[in-house]
Amino acid sequence: MRQLTFAGGIHPPDNKEWSADKPIEACPLPAEFVVPLSQHIGAPATPCVAAGDSVARGQIIGEAHGFVSVPVHAPTSGEVVVVEPRPHPSGALLPAVVIRADGEDRWGDFPKPEPLSGLEPEDIVEQIRLAGVVGMGGATFPAHVKLSPPAEKPIDTVILNGVECEPYLTADHRLMLEEADRLLDGVGVLQKIFPDARVVIGIEANKPDAIAHLQQRCADSSVEVVPLEVKYPQGAEKQLIKAVTGREVPSGGLPMDIGVVVQNVGTVAAIADAVLRNLPLTERVCTVTGSAITEAKNLRIRIGIPLSHLVDVCGGLTAEPGKIILGGPMMGAAQVGLDVPTTRGTSGLLLLTETDLALRETEPCIRCARCVQACPANLLPTTIAAYGRLDRLDEAEQYRALDCIECGCCSYSCPAAIPLVQTIRYAKAAILARKRSG
Repeated sequence: MRQLTFAGGIHPPDNKEWSADKPIEACPLPAEFVVPLSQHIGAPATPCVAAGDSVARGQIIGEAHGFVSVPVHAPTSGEVVVVEPRPHPSGALLPAVVIRADGEDRWGDFPKPEPLSGLEPEDIVEQIRLAGVVGMGGATFPAHVKLSPPAEKPIDTVILNGVECEPYLTADHRLMLEEADRLLDGVGVLQKIFPDARVVIGIEANKPDAIAHLQQRCADSSVEVVPLEVKYPQGAEKQLIKAVTGREVPSGGLPMDIGVVVQNVGTVAAIADAVLRNLPLTERVCTVTGSAITEAKNLRIRIGIPLSHLVDVCGGLTAEPGKIILGGPMMGAAQVGLDVPTTRGTSGLLLLTETDLALRETEPCIRCARCVQACPANLLPTTIAAYGRLDRLDEAEQYRALDCIECGCCSYSCPAAIPLVQTIRYAKAAILARKRSG
């Protein structure tokens, strides 16, 4: 079958062979959980428990405030030790609820879910919000917001993102192979919300077993399973939409502006749990991999597990890691240590040795335009970065700095080792800060 794709992009080694054949394992529970109250794009949750409180798994421990926000739930049963700032994957000290597990792993009392046939779309979306479901591909955008387009923006296409184009990561791959029932249950929920929409599952062609499995499972339905060319960042939302539909999200716009909703396959499985089983989001699948880990694994982890515990479950370190990354090597966030907890967005933990890191001195730009050829957003990265270095924000914005998706293609392809994406990220932050201040 013809493989769909977009213009631009790069082909880094995918390094997925370390964990692609590793079935999902349940991660043993640690004695203590650190559950951040900021685990999603938007307003962080506000704690509603205090030290000494007993909690059950799934109980709300952080309440949402504002439309772009979701509640946070206890990942296991136990006692709240303290609510205080703790190290966060963002690099800051942010409020978290620390829970000492009681070993019972007892769920809270949740009402029996209503049959899907009797629910209205707005009721379904509210259940998804209350369950704390966010984008689990790493972006952590609250799912209910995407699923609530205004009436003047009807949705005609729903895309399930099973691309997982980041090198090393294989959590979504294993989920599609092992938990197709959950995934297709979630498809049914989305079809109830958008009954007239075309549903497409996009999967990169380096996962032929997942493509074949889901094509077989969807053979008697209207759901389409389409293979996509192996190219990074094929799984970026706007690039995936372009590949599947041929449509282009306008500058400064959203997918709903062109009638499209995109959800990660892990998110869709979590939506099924929320609506059909009345279970809040307390766990996810995460890939632990890299040259500094003894054994790569795909683990089903609870939210709030320390990274150090994941390392222990995978047999410990083979060497002192030269780089610790949450997520993949292209768009993941480097960490200063293993004392931070997992969150809803922890799709992977990548540990690399010093020998894996290609450290080079930055050289002058030679105007080769490789960054321009690679940019999937059709930008001029070297021009935007140059204006960013000079704090000439008006010019950086004029060259569409805010349209940068921060995929890292420009930095990866630059022969002069110029930190283009980092500089553009700085310029974007400065532009947005200026807009907020008026």
